[in-house]
Amino acid sequence: MIEHRGCRIHFAVRGQGPAVLFIQGVGVHGEGWRPQVDELAADFACVTFDNRGVGRSSPAGAPVTVAQMADDARAVLEAAGFASAHVVGHSLGGLVALQLALDARARVDSLTLMCTFASGRNAAPLTPRMLWAGLRSRVGTRAMRRRGFLSIILPPGPVQDPDALAAGLAPLFGHDLADQEPITGIQLKAMRQANLSPRLPELAGIPTLVMSAAHDPIAPPRVARALADGIPGARYVEADDASHGLPITGAAWVNARLREHLGVLGS
Repeated sequence: MIEHRGCRIHFAVRGQGPAVLFIQGVGVHGEGWRPQVDELAADFACVTFDNRGVGRSSPAGAPVTVAQMADDARAVLEAAGFASAHVVGHSLGGLVALQLALDARARVDSLTLMCTFASGRNAAPLTPRMLWAGLRSRVGTRAMRRRGFLSIILPPGPVQDPDALAAGLAPLFGHDLADQEPITGIQLKAMRQANLSPRLPELAGIPTLVMSAAHDPIAPPRVARALADGIPGARYVEADDASHGLPITGAAWVNARLREHLGVLGS
């Protein structure tokens, strides 16, 4: 734990080698990166943490903004004993990773941006699928809400034993999929207020990989492509049979792309 700007922030480090800092999205604990850490810890020092107001980093202790979350990430990296790291962010975490790179460029060896966007206003466009899935994840019985959440993180199609799947995913998200962390609304507000699109050209020279999922209703491929196009030299890849839960449900594909990206960088 570290004390930083009114919050005790919980973090963990697994493995040895070049540092990789993982930044989570809305309401998800740092443990959500376990499918990546289990694979990459053999060759990298994997740093994960609970964002301010999430899990063991509660209560938030100060206003939550993308800039504050980026400062928290920098503080975690420093407390873990690393001057810099390869930075990986998912969803809101990708926006935080962008902010960290803009605020503390020397701390960022590379960027991997998954299922994310440069402006929070581009997230979760009000398509019929997103509206229906969002409603289902908040209304009805607990089982119904779990299935609604699954419809956001999984690609369209039948799911074998959704109740068992939801139960198995709960430890990674840090909570029952029928529930939301109390900080969720605050994080979403912070996300919506952030727009880093005009500053993307400043990231020229930072090796950047943008990962997208073909069925993602929160960060659709067109949004991810615009992000990649805005960062000079960024590379774009897309998973065909995946949605917003890409790092968990498509872990093998993600980990292969991560290893490829970091390997090119001489890690």
